[in-house]
Amino acid sequence: MRQRQFLQTVERDEAERRFREALGALPELGSEVVPTDDALGRVLAADVQSPVDVPGFDRSNMDGWAVRAADTYGASEHQPRRLVPTAEAVVMGAIPAGEVKPGQAMAIPTGGPVPRGADGVVMVEDTEILDGEGGQVEIRRAVTPGSHITFAGTDIARGETVLRRGAELTSRELGVLAALGLSEVTVRRRPRVAILSTGDELVPLGEPITAGQVYDSNATILAAAVREQGGEPDRLGITPDDVSQLSAVLKRAMATHDVVLLSGGTSKGPGDVNGQALRAVVEPPGIVVHGVALKPGKPLCLAVSGKTPVVVLPGFPTSAIFTFHEFVAPLIGELAGRRRAGLATVTARLPIRFRSAPGRTEYSLVHLVTDEQGELLAYPIGKGSGSVTTWSHADGFFAVPRHVEQLPAGTEVVVRPTGGARPRQPDLVVIGSHCVGLDVLIGLLAAQGFESKVVAVGSEAGLRAAERGACDVAGMHLLDPATECYNRPFIGEGVELLEGYGRLQGVVYRVGDARFEGKDAAEAVRAAVAMEGITMINRNRGSGTRALYDRLLGEARPAGHSVEASSHHAVAAAVEQGRADFGIAIDVVTRGRPLGFLPLTDERFDFAVPRARLKRPAVAAFARLLEDPHTHELLAERGFRR
Repeated sequence: MRQRQFLQTVERDEAERRFREALGALPELGSEVVPTDDALGRVLAADVQSPVDVPGFDRSNMDGWAVRAADTYGASEHQPRRLVPTAEAVVMGAIPAGEVKPGQAMAIPTGGPVPRGADGVVMVEDTEILDGEGGQVEIRRAVTPGSHITFAGTDIARGETVLRRGAELTSRELGVLAALGLSEVTVRRRPRVAILSTGDELVPLGEPITAGQVYDSNATILAAAVREQGGEPDRLGITPDDVSQLSAVLKRAMATHDVVLLSGGTSKGPGDVNGQALRAVVEPPGIVVHGVALKPGKPLCLAVSGKTPVVVLPGFPTSAIFTFHEFVAPLIGELAGRRRAGLATVTARLPIRFRSAPGRTEYSLVHLVTDEQGELLAYPIGKGSGSVTTWSHADGFFAVPRHVEQLPAGTEVVVRPTGGARPRQPDLVVIGSHCVGLDVLIGLLAAQGFESKVVAVGSEAGLRAAERGACDVAGMHLLDPATECYNRPFIGEGVELLEGYGRLQGVVYRVGDARFEGKDAAEAVRAAVAMEGITMINRNRGSGTRALYDRLLGEARPAGHSVEASSHHAVAAAVEQGRADFGIAIDVVTRGRPLGFLPLTDERFDFAVPRARLKRPAVAAFARLLEDPHTHELLAERGFRR
């Protein structure tokens, strides 16, 4: 019998080009709300913003004693300090009513809320209760303010965007959602993929088989592969080699599914039932390729009926799964909203010194970025073991041997990607100070298809990263005392300043506090720090806000001066819960909190960009956003200024 020859056999890339051209822009499949417990592997359809602070209170990282750090200074094994235990002990699930006063210590469990007055926790291993000394607690190791404490909002701040639209939900992201108390999540609808098996020789799994028959293994393989790509397989069973029967099934499948897969019957012989049935029912543009120069996979047939892709895979399992992964898997992944994984195994250099705890093998989660020379840099993430978001945001981790105390900047480390493969480098890397307004800009970029990575290390470290070409954009708000000008005086050769937006910095306090209510910020602080019992919350060194503290306080060092919060949100949370009486933060973070705000200064939050990166597509798009009036309308809604 004469064979029916292929109309045309094309190269692999040409086949893909024709297929994609016929498909055009892939449609958005819409969204649905699913229980968080059922969301594994799904793709977020909307940004997730935290409704709460995580943790919601200052908590102890150790079993031990909550103390005033100053009471432990000088303590050692040979010269211990003795403190008096309070009558009240910290219990889980309740904020302590009492206060730790000078010379006192309060028992506290791991995860327990830190009482007022305490600014450090001494591990129980470094203490002993002296029964013969009136129950005093002997302290054998000194602690500094903030030791063994995770401050409220340090991990996740209320209103912070913690997961972005397009993120694939793994166990890491589900942990974040659970920490926020979210029982439901909005995800993209999974593409519905019809799987039709054809052939008189096929037998369903579990049925008896005779000579000349084979089990329908392709349907099982393809269904699993569809699920791996984020699709929802719909196995329509086995259809015999009958053109009319197959045409009817195929027509219904194309009307109700996002993708249609057929397996078998695509060769050039007289048994090409799938090809005949497809030609009978397919709408334009129709069959675009029938025969690709692949081994295995030559009989592949690619078609588009209206907007529905229809792929007839070869019958042999190896050929079927090979061609599926070459042509269909990326399509299903894109429809599902997934991003393709990169390559595995990574070697990178540390851009900063890394300190390790000797005596234990330590694993550090890292952000991976590429500098101007193309070298991979690993920025350690330092939120600590209690953090929910570090694992979610990390690109990988490296191990430090137990006898190593520190790794100098420039050390080469081997990074194991958290997802099992080298993460794809984002379109835009932002290093420096973080701001809620930056979240707005990153979200607008994401809507344009640009993927971003934000590494929050402070204004000064961000500027240094921009100067050495280790990032695309550096967020900064540095005040030059000599000129009273923000940011521009710090811009050197090779770096361009992009003007961002204005923020209002001020003194944050609890509503109703007569020491601050209705007063001038500077005068209120000067008067307050001279009072007994006042406690402040400071900011980390290297931050733009720290300079405002230093100018406002002068030589004054009230209680809490050495406690350094890492963000504006952490300052607001400390004041709201009563851990501190005042701090300096931007007015935006006081929204929705019972906090007062005394304006202190208008500042600029601008962006330093290496000049060599100005023409990169994502950087150019970022610059255009900063000039777009609509962007500033959105920023104004969040409380920022042009």
